[in-house]
Amino acid sequence: MTITIEVSRLGLLYDKSAKALDDVTFRLEGGKIYGLLGRNGSGKTSLLSILASFQQQTSGEVRIDGEAPYENERIVNQVCFIQENGYLSESFKVRDVIKLASDCWPNWDADYADRLLNQFELPAKKQIMALSRGMKSALGVTIGLASRAPITIFDEAYLGMDAPSRYYFYEELLKDYMEHPRTIILSTHLIEEVSDLFEEVLILDKGKLVLQEEADKLRSRGSAIIGPADAVDQFAEGLTILSEQKLGGTKSITVFGELGAEREKRATADGLTIGPVSLQDLFVHLTRKGIGSDERKHG
Repeated sequence: MTITIEVSRLGLLYDKSAKALDDVTFRLEGGKIYGLLGRNGSGKTSLLSILASFQQQTSGEVRIDGEAPYENERIVNQVCFIQENGYLSESFKVRDVIKLASDCWPNWDADYADRLLNQFELPAKKQIMALSRGMKSALGVTIGLASRAPITIFDEAYLGMDAPSRYYFYEELLKDYMEHPRTIILSTHLIEEVSDLFEEVLILDKGKLVLQEEADKLRSRGSAIIGPADAVDQFAEGLTILSEQKLGGTKSITVFGELGAEREKRATADGLTIGPVSLQDLFVHLTRKGIGSDERKHG
């Protein structure tokens, strides 16, 4: 089951003046893995909390499967929102949390949950307060995966896990997604680790939606140009510059935008090297200066 998410001119105010979200508009088709990226304070958790019906927006509209989600029981049961800091009583035991989760989501897979609990070595009789941070994170991702909710959201939910556990989670998420297609949203700072999972990327910066694009297309729009400084400067005229570095007579720039076959030929003729830019580097550069900023224009 796939569900479409539509957000139109969404706004959220804190303390009647501070904007957590400002005029955010996008559409998410069902059945994809989305990466939601943004620096601390960019509004990611605020946005996800609204999608999960944890709070109501100040302005604008949200439609999930054509309906407003806030206090909508039919929609709430279709969304599973897992946060890194958790939202369960510390006095609950692991088995109590699993029982509660099985009552919350109609598509809950008990056998799958048991297998994940064993994999992460989570003790069913222990209270949440007695679990390490890593175990709490593992419990969260277990609930998210086993919920099989049509919209499953992980908001930095796996930060507490060690590297082997995180990579197991990534592999399991992709495998289960392929077997049970649904909409998955990953909000993360660990971009390098999970970027290969993203089919589409949304970037928030200071409460505004900076970019929404297919992940592969976004990667193709970033290039690193390296070569003699004068040749690089001439080549860069008219291009969108995200960053530049110079060492002696050699210069390296990161550009945003498709170069095209003619420019690539010219680069080769001028003795320049063109290399790829990682999604994480593009994110850092784009949120550092902001898309559309005049200072990124060269010349």
